[in-house]
Amino acid sequence: MKRIIAIIAGGDSSEYEVSLKSAEGIYSFIDKEKYDLYIIELSKKSWEARLADGTRAAVDKNDFSFMDHGNRVRPDFAYITIHGTPGENGLLQGYFELLGIPYSTCNVLVSALTFSKFTLNLYLKSFGVRVAESLLVHRRNGISDEEVIEKIGLPCFIKPNDSGSSFGVTKVKTREQIQPALEAAFRESDDVMIEAFMDGIELANGCYKTRDKEVVLPITEVVSQNEFFDFNAKYKGEVTEITPARLSPELTRRVQQLTSAVYDILGCKGIVRVDYIITEGEKINMLEINTTPGMTATSFIPQQVRAAGLDIRDVMTDIIEDHFH
Repeated sequence: MKRIIAIIAGGDSSEYEVSLKSAEGIYSFIDKEKYDLYIIELSKKSWEARLADGTRAAVDKNDFSFMDHGNRVRPDFAYITIHGTPGENGLLQGYFELLGIPYSTCNVLVSALTFSKFTLNLYLKSFGVRVAESLLVHRRNGISDEEVIEKIGLPCFIKPNDSGSSFGVTKVKTREQIQPALEAAFRESDDVMIEAFMDGIELANGCYKTRDKEVVLPITEVVSQNEFFDFNAKYKGEVTEITPARLSPELTRRVQQLTSAVYDILGCKGIVRVDYIITEGEKINMLEINTTPGMTATSFIPQQVRAAGLDIRDVMTDIIEDHFH
């Protein structure tokens, strides 16, 4: 009997469509000789499994099962590829824990911790990881232009704190842009992070570990044609991505070592992507951690897997089988 794998996509954030593209990518990557695959789309309105004939079946939230032409199907494993809530912040992870269904990502705590950018920064800072100076502002409190300039300075980034998305992020260069940027970020999240601008080389580095192997992938250098690596750069090709990155062997080693260390400090599971900025003096600054990174054919992780000379099909099998040893 083949194991039944549910690829969980959709969600409640602005990146719904991007998640569906990642699901198609993962569907194409997983070994269909070994596994039976279903894509399950989640939204606030419905949870539906896509069936082979193009029809859809409602998912019973009591046990995560659904009917496929007279047969009740209950997945053995959930591959979560939702960017944003509820797949990246611990909500779905808690649901699958309650049902006893293994899943591909970090656990409830780590998902929630990495989803709150400000909390993650404070936590990793205590382990000696270098991060940008930042402030957290709640919607009900707001913040004055003067306070932003005094505490963080310009230019700075204003972004939703707990959003898996590139929506609502603004690079602020002038006093006049501060309040409109806050409004844009508050549309995505109740908490907004104001982060000091760092000038340097932007990098992304994927990693996964199982019981018997540790894989830190080649690093990607991100050269955005835009002000920063925003939604258009990510998803509309307004960016040059160089894998492996043009770094010295020594700096490459240091970045990969840090990625591995961060993975272990947090106790991550599955594939994660750590984003960095290298500032003057080859200082490595962590930007954020993606626990459900994009998985379209052109996303960073598949690029890095190819550059490492690995087969993405084997990587998927590693991640799934790790839960059944």
